[in-house]
Amino acid sequence: MKKYTMEDVKSSFSFSIPVQVKFSDIDGYMHVNNGIYFNYFEHARAIYLYKICEWDMMSTGAVVANVNLDFLSPIHLMDEVYCYVRAIKIGKSSFVLEQVLAGKTSKGDDKVFASGNVTMVTVDMKTIRPTEIPEQYVAKMKALDKVES
Repeated sequence: MKKYTMEDVKSSFSFSIPVQVKFSDIDGYMHVNNGIYFNYFEHARAIYLYKICEWDMMSTGAVVANVNLDFLSPIHLMDEVYCYVRAIKIGKSSFVLEQVLAGKTSKGDDKVFASGNVTMVTVDMKTIRPTEIPEQYVAKMKALDKVES
């Protein structure tokens, strides 16, 4: 499990979006249910691909092949949360995104709530078979993030 500080996150991620914690996300323990974290990550990934790469999902899809998620601290209803996303590795037909949920607690303390890596595989939407990542998307991820190839 990688250790993060808020300073690390803010200085090493160029992309983030705010997360709206909804009352329906809260479980019987009075914090965000662990399954909801995956929804937060999924939404942030989709926005990253759309806004950063201008990804056309109707021609080349990007499907999840693997998700690893570390729960570091519970998120509560009034916490101010952001999801940070960056590409950390790009292969021929797959790429890895690193994601972090971090922000401020309702008391104003900086907190890293969760972190994870997601391996995505690009697929041709006509055949649903793996395909090479289009170069224009690779170039845009590399331009924003420090990425291994």
